[in-house]
Amino acid sequence: MGFTEAVRTVLTQKYITFSGRASRSEYWWFQLFNWLVGVVFSVLGILTGGNGVPSLTNFFSIIGGLYALATILPMIALMVRRFHDRNISGWWILGLIVLCFVPLINIIAIITMIVITVLRGTEGPNKFGQDPLRPEVRAEVFA
Repeated sequence: MGFTEAVRTVLTQKYITFSGRASRSEYWWFQLFNWLVGVVFSVLGILTGGNGVPSLTNFFSIIGGLYALATILPMIALMVRRFHDRNISGWWILGLIVLCFVPLINIIAIITMIVITVLRGTEGPNKFGQDPLRPEVRAEVFA
């Protein structure tokens, strides 16, 4: 899955779909897109802030905040699907997010989330659905 296909899939086809699986490429391409959008809004806010135009800076801050609000649920849904690809329940994300608010343990929780999203998904179908990289592999083979 390429960059544009991953962004299109997450934002249109699976906007808040928590079921199924997401490949590493879908997850990381969308992460790159989110970071790039964040950098663009930050740079525009910084560049317009020095020109004595506070209303334009506020405009970019508001648009960036609205974008963040619009993509928080798709990001959580994408992470749940990525955990499903590793055959891990999506409820673990809730626990890890809660642990992110505990000092010192938050580092371990963040590293754990990154490691799980970097690891290769389970091959073939698992209890969360078909393999997103090889959908032609049937569940009957493993029955």
